[in-house]
Amino acid sequence: MHDSPGPTVREALPGEHEDVDRVVRAAFGAEDPAEGELVGRLTGALRRAGHVRASLVAEVEGRLVGHVQLNRSWVDAPERLVEVVVLSPLSVVPDAQRRGVGTTLVEAAIAEATRIGAPAVFLEGSPDWYAARGFTPGGDHGFERPSDRIPAEAFQVVLLDADDGSRGRLVYCDPLWSLDCVGLR
Repeated sequence: MHDSPGPTVREALPGEHEDVDRVVRAAFGAEDPAEGELVGRLTGALRRAGHVRASLVAEVEGRLVGHVQLNRSWVDAPERLVEVVVLSPLSVVPDAQRRGVGTTLVEAAIAEATRIGAPAVFLEGSPDWYAARGFTPGGDHGFERPSDRIPAEAFQVVLLDADDGSRGRLVYCDPLWSLDCVGLR
């Protein structure tokens, strides 16, 4: 038996928006089509609003099987707003899940955030899954959740520049609020 090769991660190409949207909808809509549609709309709204700092795709044997996006947001620090990134969404098509694609995409997203100079990567997600990939509770580092609808344990961060002084409340960009995509569903 041959194991399938690991995913190849690269920047999403401008002409791949529809393919990315299909991956996002498939990943989030497997159990709830309405959620897949909402997250798909969010991905496009973030792109159209100019908040996407990075959009990465994973391919296995030439097939697009995953996507991760880093979106501009801010920490309302005492002295100034500090631009950070929020990892959302992380999408893997159902038949490629539990094969390392998500982990590979998260690692690539953190590397890309480092490359673009972001001081931190935030997300809302499973504390167990993301802790194994380097994320820790944001509150443990002096950050405040953008909304009380986000459980404290789901509000997580990877610090890339721990000494930049950017402690305070995370402020999401507008599409997350206008589409009411704040807080775990």
